[in-house]
Amino acid sequence: MTSEIPATVTEFITAVNRHDETAVLDAFTDDGFVDDWGRIFPDRASIKAWSDVEFIGANGTMTVTSTAVDENTVTVIADWRSSHANGLSSFVFDVAGDKIASMTIREG
Repeated sequence: MTSEIPATVTEFITAVNRHDETAVLDAFTDDGFVDDWGRIFPDRASIKAWSDVEFIGANGTMTVTSTAVDENTVTVIADWRSSHANGLSSFVFDVAGDKIASMTIREG
């Protein structure tokens, strides 16, 4: 394990915190998906629809409290604040090259 977070993930977090929907969506691979507590959003259109209500559209921000990197898997524990939900959350990113193949959200 290493603590070196890939730029792909740090740039994604920065995009989330500045509410940059295009950058957030562009961070994913063509077949990238979001798993939000077991609800799967398997493509750009469904990620956007989810994000419009629960992520970027909810003015969400991530304050990172800890990170772990294991090869292409990056785990970020962050204090999530938004108009939709709040609390410590675990964001697990599977990285493929310079894109995010998946983001899984669970309780932190």
